[in-house]
Amino acid sequence: MIKEKNLNKRQDIILAFIESNKSVSGGQILEYIQQSVGDVTKMTITRDLDKLLELNLIERRGSGRAIVYSPSSQYSILKKIDVEKYFAVDFRERKINPVFNENIFGFLNDEIITEEENARLEKMNEKYLSSKEKLEKESPAILRREWERLIVELSWKSSEIEGDTYTLLETEALIKEHRLAEGKDKAEAQMILNHKKALDFILENPNFFFEFETEKIKKMHAILVEGLDVKEDFRSHGVGIGGTLYRPPANQKELSRMTDKLSETVRNIRSPFAKALVALLMISYLQPFEDGNKRTARIVANGILHSHRKAMLSYRDVDVLEYKKAILLFYEQNNISYFKELFLKQFEFVVENYFG
Repeated sequence: MIKEKNLNKRQDIILAFIESNKSVSGGQILEYIQQSVGDVTKMTITRDLDKLLELNLIERRGSGRAIVYSPSSQYSILKKIDVEKYFAVDFRERKINPVFNENIFGFLNDEIITEEENARLEKMNEKYLSSKEKLEKESPAILRREWERLIVELSWKSSEIEGDTYTLLETEALIKEHRLAEGKDKAEAQMILNHKKALDFILENPNFFFEFETEKIKKMHAILVEGLDVKEDFRSHGVGIGGTLYRPPANQKELSRMTDKLSETVRNIRSPFAKALVALLMISYLQPFEDGNKRTARIVANGILHSHRKAMLSYRDVDVLEYKKAILLFYEQNNISYFKELFLKQFEFVVENYFG
């Protein structure tokens, strides 16, 4: 089971001490902690530092007595943030970076998911592959129904995140029986059906996202906005985002350049899980299209996972408000910690609830 790896109080104090002083020795840390929390052994501090190193929150430089510890280059995007406290402040008063930060690309690499997290994800994925392969051999009919269930539930939840009011049962009736829900806008049904079409495309073209390219993002977006009166190419005007002062790039040429840079960044990442997480966050952050950006981000991320033989996320049990908070936290602070937590939990959920 993937659980949030909260630091204990002593480790939080060590991390805050390193952050405030930028570069400190093990002896300085030991002395400070003994003054702060009482008698602590050198071995205990060593274990604490090893955990912070493992989580890529700090870096160790030098050797022997010259070893010093400092915040890692990834610290600002990985450190835990008190989400409840952060969003208790009105968005007009929060201290944020209000424009797109191109420097974020330098921090988006394999290190955003630790080796331990990758190993756990891979182990869970083995269960998914084993279950799916068993169904392929023993019961193709059940396998088809499981894919259908995942498609229905993802189409429903992804649309709900975007404000669609179809219930899960109404979504199932729409996809399976082509039955429109009474009193609902036809655009809502179109959004759901477009999700199904995009997911069908991924299943029919399992290697499509194995090599990541900008044109493939555009392809998914075009499927997802079909019939919704949305321009398929990158937008050529500014766009506002509700609940935040952050504004993504407004220039079409700049959007094209940044999306190409995103594609290169994803290609340079080895871990499929990190690839998917980066694509999901950055397409949402860039908002390159007039509409359908977050939908595109979720489907593209699933396409990456599927092309690398990993389980796709359904988001069925994700809280919509928490999803939006996690995205806003990345927009405003370029911090991935809360969204990564959501991502890891949703991967666990899909492995435990589908194809079993």
